[in-house]
Amino acid sequence: MIVTKISKTLAVVAAAAVVGMPALVDAQAQATNQPVAYGADSVEYAPNRIILRGRAEATQGGNRFRADTLTLVSGEGGDLQRAEASGTVYFVTPDQSMRGARAVYNLGNGEIVVTGNVILTQGKNVLTGSRLVYNINTETARMDGAPRGAAGSRVQGVFYPNSN
Repeated sequence: MIVTKISKTLAVVAAAAVVGMPALVDAQAQATNQPVAYGADSVEYAPNRIILRGRAEATQGGNRFRADTLTLVSGEGGDLQRAEASGTVYFVTPDQSMRGARAVYNLGNGEIVVTGNVILTQGKNVLTGSRLVYNINTETARMDGAPRGAAGSRVQGVFYPNSN
């Protein structure tokens, strides 16, 4: 009985996590009707929290959220509020990919914050920095370098004209 409840909860939370993550409105509409797949080396369930550890991944359509650890956090009503990823983190859509050491995705405002040696790619274009704030609803991004006086790099990029 408890296994069935956990399996249903995992499916609902994973579906909500991936459905809320597509970068483009068209991609979101197409992905919504597709099945959700998730997996990890181990899964831990606690009230309002599911933790996927070891090659943790949730995919739907062309969208993928992958990390060493992926924690899905739900609110009082069971709705997914946030997904937290740590380790080597990838958030990939059909058009772009983000990589970093940690990410927090807030479903309420559609914002994903990726930190730690961040790389954002779109086609051949590449942007690197320490912190990326990307809003999937507005398709806007802001990349920051290391804080002034801190060790690290500035924001750097390579852009190819007429590149997708």
